[in-house]
Amino acid sequence: MEPFEPKEKTILKLKLNTDPRWVDIASKNIEDILVDHAYCEQKAASTGISLIVKYPEKTRLVDELTALVAEEWAHFERVLLELRKRGFELGPQRRDEYVVQLMTHVRRGDHRDRQLMDMLLVSALIEARSCERFKLLWKHIPDPDLSKFYYELMVSEAAHFVSYVDLAKEYRDPKEVDARLQELLKIEGEIITNLPVRDDRMH
Repeated sequence: MEPFEPKEKTILKLKLNTDPRWVDIASKNIEDILVDHAYCEQKAASTGISLIVKYPEKTRLVDELTALVAEEWAHFERVLLELRKRGFELGPQRRDEYVVQLMTHVRRGDHRDRQLMDMLLVSALIEARSCERFKLLWKHIPDPDLSKFYYELMVSEAAHFVSYVDLAKEYRDPKEVDARLQELLKIEGEIITNLPVRDDRMH
């Protein structure tokens, strides 16, 4: 069986691929990348929990995000194990400028379900970008154990992207969701373009 390989322009729909320099510098700073990755998984689990708490009446959302939160926390534990195997500590949390900028485009106010749609789609884009970065690490990082590790996580993140978009379409008109996703994809590409290439960040 051929390994699963998400296509950024089809499954993930990203407008801009990562600068190829990122994987070269990331592989030379694996401690920083693993620490940042651990916190990305922790924040992904926290986001799922906050959505469950805010929208407890939405049964499908509660059920699907409960499973997703468990998976994200399991990923956090696995990244922590990779750190420990290499003699590294977790270290302090870092500000994720990529996520901070994306979150400014979640529309607030009285439209509760519209805000949910935006949160789900922003979460989908974060999963898509993580998946794309994991794919680069899988293919190019010289450590064979980490390569296998990032392949497994890449497959999982691609599924999370699809789940978030499907959930958005459960609670808003699918045409509205598709149109908003295109808007946010354009914004996400602009954010990636303007952010510096960092050797200590997953995003």
